[in-house]
Amino acid sequence: MRPCWVEINTRSLEDNYRFLHSLAAPHAELLAMIKADAYGHSLALCAPAVVRAGAKWLGVTSVEEGVAARALCPQARILLASGLFPGQGADVISHSLTPVVWDQWQLDELEQAAKAVAAPPRTVPVHLEIDTGMSRQGVSPENLAGILPRFHAQSPLKLEGVMTHLFAADEADGTATDEQFAQLDRALELIQAASQHPKWLSVGQSAALLAGRTGQIANLASRFGMKPMLRPGLSLFGVAPEFDPDFEEAPSALTAAHHRLQPVLTWKTAVASVRSVAPGAVIGYNGTFVATEPMRLALVPVGYADGLHRSLGNRFSLLVRGQHAPLVGRVSMDQSVLDVTEIPGVQPGDEGVILGAQGEEAITAFQHAQATGTIPWEVFTRIGPRVPRIPV
Repeated sequence: MRPCWVEINTRSLEDNYRFLHSLAAPHAELLAMIKADAYGHSLALCAPAVVRAGAKWLGVTSVEEGVAARALCPQARILLASGLFPGQGADVISHSLTPVVWDQWQLDELEQAAKAVAAPPRTVPVHLEIDTGMSRQGVSPENLAGILPRFHAQSPLKLEGVMTHLFAADEADGTATDEQFAQLDRALELIQAASQHPKWLSVGQSAALLAGRTGQIANLASRFGMKPMLRPGLSLFGVAPEFDPDFEEAPSALTAAHHRLQPVLTWKTAVASVRSVAPGAVIGYNGTFVATEPMRLALVPVGYADGLHRSLGNRFSLLVRGQHAPLVGRVSMDQSVLDVTEIPGVQPGDEGVILGAQGEEAITAFQHAQATGTIPWEVFTRIGPRVPRIPV
């Protein structure tokens, strides 16, 4: 096997879920977000792991992911966080998936598919998303009254849940989040006035949970006779979102998370060959690095096609023998070169760590993100599909 692989510690994932559930309990249920191939960690490995840890709900992006998750976890409830597309209603129903909806055409699609299999009234559950200010997906409050009559007693559709997405829960100034709660409150009043009584109120992600918003969500749910739900994603995989540094005091849940969450993913490679070069040697495409002294170089089989960002050449390090080995020259599609001049004894077969710990040193997803101007979510999800995920 080409030595570029990812190790997934499913025990750490299970422990992370149990810890996050303890933060939410007894107020709220957790829906484990495992969309985008479990944030690049492998749906096949992670979906069964969180179910073993006690998750009753799983969140995915699409019908395709939902079908795959259903095959892995026959008893779990599976939420399609990005809804469905035309022609997918039949798969939603046949695989017992629960779509998020917000447009009339989505309800048309589901109703037609339900009637085709003679589904009884109120047997196809949906979660209605309210756009409380993010302007991404969800029905706007002014259009809510037009969609609520679709959930009548003879319809096969059942309004099981209401949800919204908090887009600034990690900010010290909670003004935006408080306004979102106010918008949601008004929407729930309209829903109640329309004689609709959904069971679940699904609000917020990892940041909302770790910011201590659980009680606020639970109180709002209680006012309308609903059960609260949160949807952690990144924190499941052992990474707490970064919060606004203007927080005068870190929320207690966030402090606990920094101590308790365990990284789930370690990305590794191995040294393929080692060579010595003289001063003046050009390294990599376009000669962006030229040796100024005798050097020892290690070739590793990882490149931008695997997800190692091309911009990291000459400005980032990987770990070899527990020490930082700088990337020299440009990152190629399939290979990269490390400067191991100051690391004694490096030889072919030595393990390299791209993301994770080795000895007393570690490279984090945040460090990758800061070096490439992005966020940990993207760092994880851009690890290519040709990099095998191996359970450990």
